[in-house]
Amino acid sequence: MIAAWGLLLAAALVDIAMAVALKHAEGWTRLWPSLAGLACANGAIVLLTMALRQLPVGTAFAVFTGIGAAGAALVGIVAYGESATPLRLLLIAAIIASIAGLKLTNG
Repeated sequence: MIAAWGLLLAAALVDIAMAVALKHAEGWTRLWPSLAGLACANGAIVLLTMALRQLPVGTAFAVFTGIGAAGAALVGIVAYGESATPLRLLLIAAIIASIAGLKLTNG
């Protein structure tokens, strides 16, 4: 079960990498970032599929998307100077707290 959670975390991190690559793809106008984004998307799905062998689909997908969303938002703040208002940071923290809660309730 621990390995499945590790795969799920890896899938979410690759999903964040996909978002960054697609940011640099500039609407599919740059070849290498576009290809990197597609490769990361496929990698994230493969890892998620492997994790779903042992994890409940609802919990796993919620954690996957939550980590991806919170991670991409944090990368946007740190790397791209996106807004870091207190409310936005609070909502990102709420996503992270929800992820932790799902993990705790579903082992």
